[in-house]
Amino acid sequence: MEEERQAARRPGGRSARVRAAVHQAVTDLIAERGYGNFTVGEVAARAGVADTSVYRRWGNLEALLMDVAITWLTTQSPIPDTGSLAGDLRAYAANVARDVTGPDGPAVLRLAIALSTAGQDGLRARDAFLAERSRQLQAMLDRARDRGEHPPDVLDVLDHILAPMYIRVLFGAGPPTPDYAGTLVDRLLSHK
Repeated sequence: MEEERQAARRPGGRSARVRAAVHQAVTDLIAERGYGNFTVGEVAARAGVADTSVYRRWGNLEALLMDVAITWLTTQSPIPDTGSLAGDLRAYAANVARDVTGPDGPAVLRLAIALSTAGQDGLRARDAFLAERSRQLQAMLDRARDRGEHPPDVLDVLDHILAPMYIRVLFGAGPPTPDYAGTLVDRLLSHK
């Protein structure tokens, strides 16, 4: 009996499973219906949890959507540390190219864009998504600066590497391949 109680208290148990199920339900619903075309109740039903559990944990749909987007961002595209700015940017860009063309990538990108039109809660969620992406990139660039390299600024990385890949995915202009991502990095580094 004591072992069962300890197992119930372990991190990564039921709470982590519920969070993963809710996140997957959100991603699936966005892919199927688009943003704004489902409710917390539908997310809960798809995840197999009570809607009160979703409200208790996230408060509202926009907070849940922000959590989904930021979690995807931080787990799917971690910042590499290869020992050089060029290596870090190439590895990062290749990972982003892979992730945005994966099963959940387009849905998460559409979610980040849709949050811009979802009132104050949506704007806060979108801003948190962008702030997290910028924080990750800044850490990589700061590390390069600490090694004596001369990195571009975060906006240059966003403009020259991420934006072109995101546009390709969102507008169906062909998937960004790792080779394409490498070309974007080369262009950015040649313009510094």
